[in-house]
Amino acid sequence: MKYLSSFVIVMAAFFSFAIFSSNTGENSGDQQVSKGISNQKEQSNDLPQIIKAVDLSNRSFSFAGEALPMESFDVRERLDRELMRNSYWHSNTILNVKKAGRYFPIIEAILAENNIPDDFKYLAVAESDLSNAVSPAGAKGFWQFMKGTAGDYKLQVNSEVDERYHLEKATRAACKFLQKQYDRFGSWALVAAAYNMGAYRLDKEMKQQRAKNYFELNLNQETSRYLFRIVAIKEILSNPRDFGFYVDDTDTYKAIPDFKTVDVSGPVANWGDFAVKHGTNYRMLKVYNPWLISSSLTNKSGKKYQIRIPN
Repeated sequence: MKYLSSFVIVMAAFFSFAIFSSNTGENSGDQQVSKGISNQKEQSNDLPQIIKAVDLSNRSFSFAGEALPMESFDVRERLDRELMRNSYWHSNTILNVKKAGRYFPIIEAILAENNIPDDFKYLAVAESDLSNAVSPAGAKGFWQFMKGTAGDYKLQVNSEVDERYHLEKATRAACKFLQKQYDRFGSWALVAAAYNMGAYRLDKEMKQQRAKNYFELNLNQETSRYLFRIVAIKEILSNPRDFGFYVDDTDTYKAIPDFKTVDVSGPVANWGDFAVKHGTNYRMLKVYNPWLISSSLTNKSGKKYQIRIPN
């Protein structure tokens, strides 16, 4: 009995120690997990963005001097959609903020020369993200001209030259188109819609729907969103920090460096040889003259071209 009592006492002490150690371990593990969660919470507070809705209350919006009827819930919600999409399309929007520093001065000057409202520079952003883009339908350049329309506005398009990629010439052609549509519709908002869907189709829809302005029209999804997308782009690019885009002046793309102009009125067998002859290289020749789309130029007509060569 004496031995049995001693054995019971020893075993009781052993199990007590085991239970105490187990609880201590569990508490320690819980503390570690709790500490880890706390650290994660602290780290999450350091995220560089806050996801929130765009405040449209007590604000007015306009395009080319024409006010959007913000008293309409339909107008507010359509604009809200485009503001949200472009506010949180981070990489694309911040690149447009950067590219605007290079290309807006060129576009603005040509719009002003042709008495076209400055807001139409944002149409070029909506069309191409300020790049020589190519659409699935074959529209090309900053202003996304189709080949036939380009020819109507005196832009040369062939297998060697595509002036839809010539920013200055294409912008002047766009100005002519925009003015023509304003003379027809008398509203810059409708001009933007006509740019997207075509003047003939827009005119037909207005007559059929008995609509007096863009906001009364029930159009295809792309054109229905088009003006609101332009206005959203205008708001964000005009006030990028209000939408969380912090781009310093040093971060924006500057004007393409100085260049000289060389007149060419005959054939060029190889633009690579031409580039080397004029102290540059093929890549830079194409950067400065993206409208030269071939490696050579036949030029049987003897047309004079102005080729930009970096200094």
